[in-house]
Amino acid sequence: MTSIESVTLEVDDPAAARRFYSTAFGLDRQVRVRAADAPTTGFRGFTLSLVVSQPADVNALVDAAVKAGATTLKPAAKSLWGYGGVVQAPDGTIWQVASSSKKDTGPATRRIDEIVLLLGVADMAGSKRFYVEHGVPVAKSFGSKYVEFDTGSGAVKLALYKRRGLAKLVGVAPDGTGSHRLTVNGDTGPFTDPDGFAWATASETASL
Repeated sequence: MTSIESVTLEVDDPAAARRFYSTAFGLDRQVRVRAADAPTTGFRGFTLSLVVSQPADVNALVDAAVKAGATTLKPAAKSLWGYGGVVQAPDGTIWQVASSSKKDTGPATRRIDEIVLLLGVADMAGSKRFYVEHGVPVAKSFGSKYVEFDTGSGAVKLALYKRRGLAKLVGVAPDGTGSHRLTVNGDTGPFTDPDGFAWATASETASL
């Protein structure tokens, strides 16, 4: 079974990005950064999600991110599925912060229950088949709209969403060109998926 140990974000200023992720979300092991100037415009085709236990935790993380320099794309609010908001980090990465609960059950914390990488894909059936063939079993599938994979005990979960739907979900235009500025670090060999998302062996990126 393939697991994801971390993701590497390609950024213009690695030191500033490390400060942001440590200050805003308390992430270091799961999110790595490296310098890159690969051209990119518009939506990069993916988002990262922080899943937490209650609305107060969503607010705490969103507030910390904005204070550290993030831009609000969608203010935290209730929805049919729970409570959440969307911010864009200074390096351009889009983050969803969400809880399936609509009510607080205790004091606010910044504890993160899950980190989920959502890849926006053009052909759901084709991308799903590609990942299954690369040893990533399906955990949940909702037709051509959403697929969630079983990545075991890895630090980051993996899911697929239609690209245009994912852009709409986070409040941005779906168009974008150039590099995703993302590498997924797993326990399988290096490959690139049908939508251009690159994977590397986790041991090869451990020093970043």
